[in-house]
Amino acid sequence: MKKSDKKMDNALRVALTEVCEHAKESHTGFEWLTHQVNYADFPRSLTITCVFDTHHHMEQADKASIITSLKQALQPLNVSLNNTDKQIRFDSEESCTLEHQGRWNKRLS
Repeated sequence: MKKSDKKMDNALRVALTEVCEHAKESHTGFEWLTHQVNYADFPRSLTITCVFDTHHHMEQADKASIITSLKQALQPLNVSLNNTDKQIRFDSEESCTLEHQGRWNKRLS
């Protein structure tokens, strides 16, 4: 990873952590989020996965407000998500446990 990629990854982590902390307070069942990226195809390759405790909480969530928060957090970094349907995913611990025995590394790959 190039030095500039490491700097961007750290900036992404900081911005996404702020969104995560806010989402945990304002969205029932929200637990955590993570991101994956291939810097050779950045920002198009950036994907963010938002994880809820249960499938029910995920379905009931105000996803539009989470998407808006993510976009706003990335603006100062000059990162725009042009295809949010593919770049922002919503998932649940419950679904991962049922389908991948709780192994997020398998589920996210």
